[in-house]
Amino acid sequence: MELGTIVGLLAGLVFIVLSIFITGGGDIGGVTTFLHGPSTLIVLGGTIASGLIAVKLKNFIVSFKAVGVTFSPPVLDPAAAIDTIVQLANTARKEGVLALEESAANMGDQFLKKGVMLIVDGTDPELVKGIMETELGYTDERHSSVAAFFENLATYAPSWGMIGTMIGLILMLGDMQDPDTLGPMMSIALITTFYGCILANFLFNPIASKLRDISKEEILFRTVMVEGMLSIQAGENPRIIEEKLKSFLAPALRGDVGASKGKGGEAAG
Repeated sequence: MELGTIVGLLAGLVFIVLSIFITGGGDIGGVTTFLHGPSTLIVLGGTIASGLIAVKLKNFIVSFKAVGVTFSPPVLDPAAAIDTIVQLANTARKEGVLALEESAANMGDQFLKKGVMLIVDGTDPELVKGIMETELGYTDERHSSVAAFFENLATYAPSWGMIGTMIGLILMLGDMQDPDTLGPMMSIALITTFYGCILANFLFNPIASKLRDISKEEILFRTVMVEGMLSIQAGENPRIIEEKLKSFLAPALRGDVGASKGKGGEAAG
């Protein structure tokens, strides 16, 4: 569970409500003034409608499902992945590349399993690299398209807020016989702009940023695997492979490499 997303949402809501409450002189009525059904309908509904027009329906559905990733991102342990690759390198060095087929059968990570099987099948190293990098490229492209979808929603929302404001102003200017109603009507007209800014800067842009951040971590994680598999195929020393792959990690994480050696296989020697 990604606590940052949950804490950020709760903190944002608290700050917004508190600022309205305090600015309104501590009157709860000031908070309820910002709750307006028609304004929500036009801004949220219009933004979603624009999103539907901008992409195919299946991509629209996939993009909204991806919101769940911001709450529960995939668990990636690069240190454990490096340990696994070093164990595979030890196996290949002692028993030969064909011995990796048995190890691949028990792998839960399909990307790593695919790469190992390509090596076992004797695929040319350049072809192995090309196949795995192509898969990485398409993965990155899919992730980027989802993030771009929410970035687009972030541009649509304020625009729909302005549309709602213009609708409110048109209705207000069309009926100016009672001056006492002008203030409340102007307030309602501006709420749509408020909603548009909230959706753009409190939801859609942050979602896009977090999705891009999660994607970068996954692409780096897979890149480590590709480099490790190519090193195994080249017959490099397991110790050298470990040091090479550790260079992909932040210094603070490099000490985690090797922590699982006593659990899942022998250390490089």
